[in-house]
Amino acid sequence: MAEGWADELNRLKAKRLSELTASRKEREVNTMPYEVELNNSNFDSLVKSATLPVVVDFWASWCGPCMYMKPVFEELAMKYHGKAVFGKLNVDENADISNRFVVYGIPTFLFFKNGVEVGRVVGAVGAAGIESELAKHL
Repeated sequence: MAEGWADELNRLKAKRLSELTASRKEREVNTMPYEVELNNSNFDSLVKSATLPVVVDFWASWCGPCMYMKPVFEELAMKYHGKAVFGKLNVDENADISNRFVVYGIPTFLFFKNGVEVGRVVGAVGAAGIESELAKHL
């Protein structure tokens, strides 16, 4: 009879541990902002450490198509919250990163998985253009 109790106790411990782990992951996702402001100091660490796909919007404040895509990108960041990380990188303030990834036209959207660029979309492509590429990496 003691073995039955021990088995039940182990089963309950495993279940509770699973619940706590899931709860922790949910809290981490829920406290993440919808969009992350990227710059020279945090770009590499975020892209390399993210366990989710990362979408980076290379933009500038003077760029008309970038301003057109801004609310589209924000909406997608909310829609895919917890499934992908969305970051914005101002090319005027972070030219080193733009040059490293050969971003010559903006807006440019780069897609990363496991720290490696896996996709790219250039231009004011609307939500469908970004979602089409993102779907390949989810």
